Amino acid sequence: MDDGEVAPQSRSGSANQPIFTPLNADSSSRKLDGEGDTRDSESDQKQIEVHFKALHGIVVAFFTLVLILHALGIYLFTSGFLLTRLVLDSKSSCSIPPIDLYEHSLAGYTDAGCWHPRTFDKAVIIIVDALRYDFAIPYDRQGLEQGRHHYHDSIPILYETATHQPQNAFLRPFIADPPTATLQRLKGLTTGTLPTFVDLGTNFAGTAIDEDNIVAQLRNASKRVVHLGDDTWHALFPDYFDPKLTRPYDSFNVWDLHTVDNGVTEHLIPLLSPQNVSKWDVIFGHYLGVDHAGHRYGPDHPAMTAKLNQMNDLFRTVIEAIDDDTLLVVMGDHGMDSKGDHGGESDDEIQAALWMYSKRPTFGRTNPSFIDPPAHAKERPVAQIDLVPTLSLLLGLPIPFNNLGAPIEEAFIGKEGEDIRNLALVNRLTSAQIHRYQREYAHARNIDATAQSPTLALWNTAVEAFDLLRGSRNPTTEQWWTVFQEFSKYQQSNLSACRSLWARFDLLNMGMGIAVLFGSLAILVTYAQSLQADRAEASPLLFVRGLIGLAVGAAGGFGFGSTFLVDRIVSTSAFGASITSVIGIASGFWSIGGSLYSILPKDIWGSLSLIFTLLPCIGFASNSYTIWEDEILLFFLSTFGIIMLASSFRIQVPAIRLRGCIHSSLFIVLTRIASLSRLCREEQMPFCKSTYYASATSSTSAPWQLLIPFSVAICLPEVLKYIYKDTESYEEPAPLWIGFSYRMGLLFVAIFWTLDAADDGDWLDVDNETLKSYHGTGVLKTSRIIIARVVLALAFIGGYAVYYLAKPMLRITANPKAANGDLSAQSPSSKAPAAAGKSSITVHGYANVHGTRYALLPIAWSLAAILLSKPMGTGALGICVWQIFSLFEMLSANNLTSSPIGPVILALLGSFHFFKTGHQAALSSIQWESAFVPLRTIQYPWSPLLVTLNTFGAQILCAVAVPAVVLWKQTPKRKGGYLGDVAGAAATHVAFYAAVNLATTMWAGHLRRHLMLYRIFCPRFMTGAVVLLIVDVMAAFVALAGLRWNVLSVAEVFGWS
Repeated sequence: MDDGEVAPQSRSGSANQPIFTPLNADSSSRKLDGEGDTRDSESDQKQIEVHFKALHGIVVAFFTLVLILHALGIYLFTSGFLLTRLVLDSKSSCSIPPIDLYEHSLAGYTDAGCWHPRTFDKAVIIIVDALRYDFAIPYDRQGLEQGRHHYHDSIPILYETATHQPQNAFLRPFIADPPTATLQRLKGLTTGTLPTFVDLGTNFAGTAIDEDNIVAQLRNASKRVVHLGDDTWHALFPDYFDPKLTRPYDSFNVWDLHTVDNGVTEHLIPLLSPQNVSKWDVIFGHYLGVDHAGHRYGPDHPAMTAKLNQMNDLFRTVIEAIDDDTLLVVMGDHGMDSKGDHGGESDDEIQAALWMYSKRPTFGRTNPSFIDPPAHAKERPVAQIDLVPTLSLLLGLPIPFNNLGAPIEEAFIGKEGEDIRNLALVNRLTSAQIHRYQREYAHARNIDATAQSPTLALWNTAVEAFDLLRGSRNPTTEQWWTVFQEFSKYQQSNLSACRSLWARFDLLNMGMGIAVLFGSLAILVTYAQSLQADRAEASPLLFVRGLIGLAVGAAGGFGFGSTFLVDRIVSTSAFGASITSVIGIASGFWSIGGSLYSILPKDIWGSLSLIFTLLPCIGFASNSYTIWEDEILLFFLSTFGIIMLASSFRIQVPAIRLRGCIHSSLFIVLTRIASLSRLCREEQMPFCKSTYYASATSSTSAPWQLLIPFSVAICLPEVLKYIYKDTESYEEPAPLWIGFSYRMGLLFVAIFWTLDAADDGDWLDVDNETLKSYHGTGVLKTSRIIIARVVLALAFIGGYAVYYLAKPMLRITANPKAANGDLSAQSPSSKAPAAAGKSSITVHGYANVHGTRYALLPIAWSLAAILLSKPMGTGALGICVWQIFSLFEMLSANNLTSSPIGPVILALLGSFHFFKTGHQAALSSIQWESAFVPLRTIQYPWSPLLVTLNTFGAQILCAVAVPAVVLWKQTPKRKGGYLGDVAGAAATHVAFYAAVNLATTMWAGHLRRHLMLYRIFCPRFMTGAVVLLIVDVMAAFVALAGLRWNVLSVAEVFGWS
């Protein structure tokens, strides 16, 4: 080899290369590469750097434009798909009854009652959040086959009073309309209306309830209203409550079981004393302990027993304290599932309890067999909206204008169960108000009268029956009963009609949304798989045309909407902007012309990528596929691993073949191990067994699961260290970051969950006085918060500092002079012997300089995601990280770094581990407690971000890892720093989620009348939409943005080609 020549470089994946052989000691110049090119001038290097930075910014901007298109498409479909209801501004007035009053005081006279004689002067209304009906029923009355649980027989006062004092109390199942979120339930409990996902009104300021409601009617009647507990009430009813007596408490800290409950009791009991009873008329007390115990532990836990016992004692105290003219109401706003969660529409989530009590005999039964409360919630249930007219009439208030509920029989039938007349009159009043509301709603919505004809016919029949009764001198009991039945039929029919009316979908908006999502998917696929030209170089043209289209289309859509579709200005503007932007980008592709080629697969890996994308999209049309999605993803990933193993056996180079086979086998085994972590949804029972928590009825981890975070802390850094050493890249800052900081962070995570288990299990409540002194002091919570904040600081502040400041992880060794070309003088890692009498320099880690440096970024994100996942989730995410690096090795060994299979498998991997970290496509699986891992109270925007990272941590981690698919084991000397290839991989990754989102959107729209729409298809569509937007953000602002620092750092050492 002549002086100044470079040792030949291999693309075989060797971790180190002799970059150049130095000249003799007296030489003053050297060549940079084997072709003898001279070093670029400093100005040329600067120009290339500036060009890269400009292109990088435009690529990020292009992906941001794609994010905007996805957001607009999702908005358009959602605005037509999620049910809407027009909120009327009309209010009921005491002076204007909905129908002529029968043998009652003049309308407007409120001393004795408005519209109907009032029964009670005051009311104490206690909401026990998540009080499920079966909590209140004795175990032996339910006829259950399974054994007794902790929630059984823990709150007996409700059942005992209803059976032993039937004239003083009754207990009924209280059925909530989904979604079973507290805010939606409070709206239904106070307005008497059905919930919809979007309520259209004239005032969008905040979440305040503007439509007529019972709290507003109390205020209009000059009643003094006090609220204690859940502060959600103050968002819904601002300035409605007595500021001197009201005490709101933060409602979202599900880790805190006692603060709210103790605070409510502390202020409630004194208000019931004789000296304070004149200060209030109605008290709303909202207890959260039962709900929080469910979220934190699950219903089958001693903490639930303690909370129910506490409520039982409270009710006994309140019963003793109230007087004869005070109504006591206890109810749950919703139930909870077997894990203590809620939000969906399963039986356990919608079945709450309602109990009313009066010291004065007031309540009766229409049938003597109804004295004992129903043994199950399916028997004689009461709709939650029925509470509104019931309370209104009992307290002498007008029924809120928008109410659709019916009076509860026990409250009006009389203590002997014979006052059919009163029951018929209150139903007539309620039906008349419903009829008035429907008339105004039909007018506001321009609903054809023929659509109302069935309910109008029932209304007319009921009115005729009452007119016939009124014409009788002495109406018989049978006549009153007939009137009651006819008005009840009208109420039931009207309720069904409203459910159907508000289930009408805006097909035009849905179609526009689907069109935009389809167009944006076509753009992504073309950009990723059809563009022959450098994607980075093509991005400026595509972005500029797309941006122009966005602006022009928005203006055109607004003009069209304001001229022809005034009520659709927002929709036409959004559609015009998005679809014109898609057309603009498409025109950019057309201008490129010859640089496009077919998007059809060119090899088996391209075909496999297409299959793995299309099969889920087709499968989401089936509810069974959607239910068992986690198991199908397991099959896909295992299939990929087996095919990759077979492919690795065909590699010619033995060392690379061995590496490919090992990592393919590991990928398969790790996938199977990760599948052991599962959280079953209700529809999977009894063919699925949950392992994510201690049991199927718990939301806490089993003691043995605490070993998992410690195992991850020990094993995962060693795995990463081995992979880095295999590429001879375990150089600074890798030992500091992976070997120490990352390991310590994982160890802190293990300690965090150990302290959490100690707090949950009251480990400090022991005989040891030193430990017992800390029990109940909050020291464990404080310690956990400190540890969590340290870990998050280590992940984001420390991780990004290391990533930003890190130089390429290289080690340079000088090989001694060789005599006569003696190979023994050559470094074992060198690819060429030193020439006789010459020395050489070997740069270790050169062949993977991009990949190992960029991988520091997903490692940092993994630490934060692992912290926010419970012990089983910690294990799943640890496996996910290992699988990601095994995937890098497999792709590199099989020369597939530019294939679409890598980004697609990362998407499948993220989706798979979404389920393995204790989540499902259901609202009830959201782990809200993750918002309090580093916090004591809700803090915006941090709390929502924490829940997002907990829920979608696997997808986020895989999205951040996408650039490493391209960069792994790639040498630095390449023009543009792989920007175009990374952009293509990111587009492929996003396209997978875009295809899934488009499919779930289309199937949800097509199956909009399916029985399982809101239980299965709608939650999956919502999950797909949210995941797509999150992956868009991560791809543009984390992955691609992180690539910039990586390329600049490497170029600083090796220059620009």
